[in-house]
Amino acid sequence: MTIRYLFAVLHLLALAIGIAAVYARWRALRNVKATADLKAVFLADNWYGVAVIIWLVTGLSRAFAGLEKGTAFYLENHWFIGKMGLFVMVFLLEIYPMVMLIRWRKALKKGGLIDLGKTKLLTRLTLAELPLLILMVCMASAMARGL
Repeated sequence: MTIRYLFAVLHLLALAIGIAAVYARWRALRNVKATADLKAVFLADNWYGVAVIIWLVTGLSRAFAGLEKGTAFYLENHWFIGKMGLFVMVFLLEIYPMVMLIRWRKALKKGGLIDLGKTKLLTRLTLAELPLLILMVCMASAMARGL
């Protein structure tokens, strides 16, 4: 019971961290005027990465390692399927920002120049993730309550 509780708590904490990090990254991206402004973007992005790792480890363990209701329950639950569909949508929206931010980090380490012209697109993509993450919370709550 203790490990189940711990994984449930960590999964929910990751949710709070992740949504806050996406919001923080969106706000930081909106304010980027120069390369020095990227520090706040990278910090928020780091927290988002931490949240995603915790989500994946705890979520996969809870759904497929026998910590909760069992794999069959999740794979047959329409709320879970919907939640995973939203997860895929968030992942697809995140691919371009993830790649671009990795490139920017590498360029900064090498002392290279960064084209900040993509900042507006990254801002829009990041903002598009927020309602999907919130809908994931709604679906998870519906699933947990057996709706």
